[in-house]
Amino acid sequence: MKPCTSCQAAIDEYVLDKQLEPLRELTADDFNVCADCATIVADACVVCGGAVYVPRGGGVTPDYCPACRADLIDRTGRDPGWYGGPVSS
Repeated sequence: MKPCTSCQAAIDEYVLDKQLEPLRELTADDFNVCADCATIVADACVVCGGAVYVPRGGGVTPDYCPACRADLIDRTGRDPGWYGGPVSS
């Protein structure tokens, strides 16, 4: 088990995978944080309406889920970041 980069607790991959379920195609292998430190917000992606992951230290909910952000990078060759325009509130 790897330690969480935020709180140093051992990452319980089963619990984290359950929490990450709303995020398309992501598993505990994509994160270095435990379930207690991962913040998932349901229905927040402006593209697919799915869940988003609020990056560590981020206080504002992103506009794009990681999958849609990756899709936009693949399609346009440009990284839109986590936000579609000015930081949403």
